[in-house]
Amino acid sequence: MKNQMMKTQMQKAQQGFTLIELMIVVAIIGILAAIAIPAYQDYIQRSQVAEAFSVSDGMKTAIAEFAQTNGAYPAAADIAAGVGGPAAGTYSDAATTAGTGVVIVTMKAAGIAGADVATKIITLTPPAALAGLTGSFTWVCTSTAKQKYLPKSCTGT
Repeated sequence: MKNQMMKTQMQKAQQGFTLIELMIVVAIIGILAAIAIPAYQDYIQRSQVAEAFSVSDGMKTAIAEFAQTNGAYPAAADIAAGVGGPAAGTYSDAATTAGTGVVIVTMKAAGIAGADVATKIITLTPPAALAGLTGSFTWVCTSTAKQKYLPKSCTGT
């Protein structure tokens, strides 16, 4: 009798979860996924825009060095010879404007880059006047992308 009573209590303890408990767990997982997926997509697109800045870093250095050495920004022939020449990354392409030293980075199309940053343009503008330039060579960054995808040093829409 005592054995049978213990067996009955163990069976009651091992009955499992009710349908309501399982539905609550599924609802909680659904809510968490609804919050996490958009945040993850924003994170991915921010990293794609960060790659655009990495692609342009070498170009900016070459242009700044050329300008400080020659007193002018590279002409089309200098760019063709490799001074601040075009660069391509996985998510963006960069090119230098002859005579002005402006670096224009264009994000690739949707499907390659994220939908919110696809085809957006990042413009990196060097100082306008080279004569009498003292101190650091400061670039001004503007973009057609939303500010949430850009670093704090760059202004967007």
